Amino acid sequence: MPNTKQWRLVATAVAVTLGATTLAACGSDDDSDAQSGPVSLTYWTWTPGMDKVVDLWNKGPGKEQQITVTVKKQASGDTLVTKILTAHKAKKAPDLVQAEYQALPTLVSNDALADISGDVGDTKKDFADGVWQQTTLGTDAVYAVPQDIGPMMFYYREDLFKQYGLKVPTTWAEFADTARALKKKAPDKDLTTFSANDSGLFAGLAQQAGAKWWTTSGEKWKVGIDDAATQKVATFWGGLVKEGAIDNQPMYTPAWNKALNTGKQIAWVSAVWAPGTLTTAAPDTKGKWAMAPLPQWSASEDVTGSWGGSSTAVTTDSGHRSAAAKFAAWLNTDRAALAALAKEGGIYPAATGAQLSGAFVKSPDFFSNQADFYTKAAEIAKTTAPSAWGPNVNVAYTSFKDAFAAAAKNKSDFGAALKTMQDDTVADLKKQGFGVAE
Repeated sequence: MPNTKQWRLVATAVAVTLGATTLAACGSDDDSDAQSGPVSLTYWTWTPGMDKVVDLWNKGPGKEQQITVTVKKQASGDTLVTKILTAHKAKKAPDLVQAEYQALPTLVSNDALADISGDVGDTKKDFADGVWQQTTLGTDAVYAVPQDIGPMMFYYREDLFKQYGLKVPTTWAEFADTARALKKKAPDKDLTTFSANDSGLFAGLAQQAGAKWWTTSGEKWKVGIDDAATQKVATFWGGLVKEGAIDNQPMYTPAWNKALNTGKQIAWVSAVWAPGTLTTAAPDTKGKWAMAPLPQWSASEDVTGSWGGSSTAVTTDSGHRSAAAKFAAWLNTDRAALAALAKEGGIYPAATGAQLSGAFVKSPDFFSNQADFYTKAAEIAKTTAPSAWGPNVNVAYTSFKDAFAAAAKNKSDFGAALKTMQDDTVADLKKQGFGVAE
């Protein structure tokens, strides 16, 4: 992309400036939907079992409206984003794509996603404000329909908390005290670990603290990765690691699995999807865990961050945007579709009305001891803080993994690691040709 690329806010609509040509992300009007005859759409997604969910559409609403959707399974994460952008460059992107929330600004800034605000009706009412905001990028446009979310929560070994006389922390100060108390009573155990191998965890914690990593200032991006909120989070966790109150090893390793399974690590800051991970990582602990809201920075607060989640977007290359938008809205709001998504794909729906129905009436098998698991999860989900993503999240995430992994391993300054993350992100934006406000 040429160095003249920049991000502009015109009124409340997002547009991308490329040289002297303005490419509105909504693209041109879609006249093809007015044509008679059947419509065939292609959907790139990584969700397991999505073909079975789409069959419900093709045999029901899709058949009635003569709109057929074909699923093409893809990899997730940056791999899919790169593939979408490559296809879009050749004007051959599919009609629909599954996109993680943090990837939306990158896709929009490359004019790959259509504004479907005029095609999704009153779909907004089905979602919490903090969730819906992630698909609008804070504008009047709508670039996707929320599919699944990952509200963050605190998981702990209920039996071991009782054994060691620990109380479930409601604030981060209490969390730190609990970690220290456990170390005094059982030096061979850790409350949890700080892990740098999944950037989404740290991003969610910063989000809960009020961080806004990317914002706009006039026609420029402003990067606030080292803002006061994130500095507070980094200092807190860096301090616990340095004093040895918690472990400093990465998640998802055999050693981490063993620590969870044997009770060497007795808590985990995670998200609503944690039961699935624990089922695999710590099978011997079934029925011994409980879930509680994330600790707060102030006792008067009630807010959580999000770790994970994705949406369904329509591309600017689609010749049938209205039809594609109808499918995206159905997929993520229809009760039968959401029930199938939960069963086949294991997702936690973004639609608030589905969070206490179908697969979410009964607690996960791994948490059979906590009858109110999904009731509590739905209440927590409502408190999700708004996010602020930018066009180079992948660069920020990579920098986090490198800088914080070294800081955690060496028990060195997390503040310095955060500055590295900030500097790397700003440097990349400038390299891409974006205007950056200092």
